[in-house]
Amino acid sequence: MTHETKSTCPYCGVGCGVIIASNGDQITGVRGDPDHPANFGRLCTKGSTLALTASASVTRQTRLLYPMQREHRGEAPKRVSWDSALDFAAKRFAKIIHEHGPDAVGFYVSGQLLTEDYYVFNKLAKGLIGTNNIDTNSRLCMSSAVAGYKQTLGADAPPACYDDMNHAACIFIVGSNTAYAHPILFRRIEDAKAANPALKIIFCDPRRTDTAEIADLYLPIQPGTDVMLFNGMLHIMLWEGWIDAAYIDLHTNHFDALKTTVRDCTPDLVAEICGIKKADIFTAAKLFATSTATLSLYCQGLNQSSSGTAKNAALINLHLATAQIGKPGAGPFSLTGQPNAMGGREVGGLANLLSAHRDLADPAHRAEVAALWGVPSVPERPGKTAIEMFQAAADGEIKALWIACTNPAQSMPDQATVRRALERAELVIVQEAFATPATCDYADLLLPATTWGEKTGTVTNSERRISRVRPAVAAPGEARHDWSIAVEFAQRLELLLPPPLGEGWGGGRTVTTAYTPPSRPSPRGGRSLFPYSRTEPAAGVEAIWNEHRESTRGRDLDITGMSYAMLEAAPQQWPLKEGETTGKIRLYEDGIFPTPDGRARFVNTIYKPVAEPRESRYPFSLTTGRLRDQWHGMSRTGTLG
Repeated sequence: MTHETKSTCPYCGVGCGVIIASNGDQITGVRGDPDHPANFGRLCTKGSTLALTASASVTRQTRLLYPMQREHRGEAPKRVSWDSALDFAAKRFAKIIHEHGPDAVGFYVSGQLLTEDYYVFNKLAKGLIGTNNIDTNSRLCMSSAVAGYKQTLGADAPPACYDDMNHAACIFIVGSNTAYAHPILFRRIEDAKAANPALKIIFCDPRRTDTAEIADLYLPIQPGTDVMLFNGMLHIMLWEGWIDAAYIDLHTNHFDALKTTVRDCTPDLVAEICGIKKADIFTAAKLFATSTATLSLYCQGLNQSSSGTAKNAALINLHLATAQIGKPGAGPFSLTGQPNAMGGREVGGLANLLSAHRDLADPAHRAEVAALWGVPSVPERPGKTAIEMFQAAADGEIKALWIACTNPAQSMPDQATVRRALERAELVIVQEAFATPATCDYADLLLPATTWGEKTGTVTNSERRISRVRPAVAAPGEARHDWSIAVEFAQRLELLLPPPLGEGWGGGRTVTTAYTPPSRPSPRGGRSLFPYSRTEPAAGVEAIWNEHRESTRGRDLDITGMSYAMLEAAPQQWPLKEGETTGKIRLYEDGIFPTPDGRARFVNTIYKPVAEPRESRYPFSLTTGRLRDQWHGMSRTGTLG
């Protein structure tokens, strides 16, 4: 008999709702959820073929079904029990920590993990082991967006939403091939254009991709010149009187320094550096500034760059200068690349962040997280970021790497360093649903994880909307949920870390907090840091969610009013505080920002050219792109013909 389960697509950050059809232990079909506010039933090619990637034949050929261990590198791995695998992992980690300290281990995780998975890994590294060496593949694509939002608006929070497509008079798409990378969102842009032919669309990208076909104005700038373009547009806005001086005076700081910088960004100079026409720069500036509502959509062209933070900030400067923010149809809207890069940011799953958008450098923030977790402290020194982590492993500084749901041996830059790191590390543990990724070849221990259609938890899409991910079928073989694997490892590790590393949980130390997670007896007589039930996954994952939810109390992303029961009924946007019934659709409508003085901040973005000028002996510039019908390293989509 066919059973239907509502869940969320595991691909891009649009966060489309899906309905999974299953019969017994087999997924038989998938269609778009007509009630989900992200897609209203639509699916792209990737989403519509999800069921094919979960077929029995694909599972048998590509899935990692049992824990596997290598006696020696280069040999074929052999099947072991879960107890043996996790005992091995805990003992080896404990030995390395004892001999070399907590910073000798590192965790590299993924924007495809669920929020609950992310939360447990973050707590494991920073709360139990005492290292901030946890980072994610989202570092490579979203950290610039995080920094850009925080520098200017005060918090890592996209202020716009998908409905703004319907209210915009001008849409500025920059550094995003939306037609390929976010197809369902692109359909909404097409619908908005059809409903309002007066809507103007500007597309800025070095490559003329399919997205350019909908544009009224195409700006084919030279790679890496975005900051100069944005500064040049602001120069014109100032010259023509198109800025909103009243908004700048009431709601922002630091405009004068930026004004001095952009004074030199004349149309002649911008046209020369960016390689576009002066008239087109003028048109773009006029449309952006004088339209009743301007919405910017941007992705990896701004983020994956040596000057990514400056690019993000320079674009947001334009919105602040023209008051194109905090109203329907307007605002700087970063499009998330992975399905849950946003959720990872929410739980502090980066080497320089803490739970609920807290800053690692802030002693008060560290104390809040330590109190919530019931530990003496969390480490203050920033951990290694993704690239730094693999460099440290290649240099012998990091001895153990735990890699979950990502494939650095294929996807990271500087592959020679990455592979040298995987070869040199004393211990490499790969937690993965598929046996085919290249990284698996370097693993001492392979741990089988559940994947889409089997997982339970939550994800957050680009518009701050949290959706439930639900299991339609049982996990194949001996695969376990990512959070469950991390919890059982952590519970073993707790017993092996003596004071001071283990002090505060195994020793029974009690810390008074606003929220106390359910107690799980520890063999050492104290309260485990990880009291979440693995035998009852629904209860375990909800307990993790409730702890994460409490960590947001009073923060910009406060979700204390968002229970699992509420999410069962419908996806919800944050913030949604206790006592509220719906989340906030748009942010900063009152012109008040989450900064100490409530004002947004202009950033003095100074253009820096790419390392090699075009007339040098390296005359070519290479840019990256997206395959429309494939996803990342194709561990899943590559199983289809």
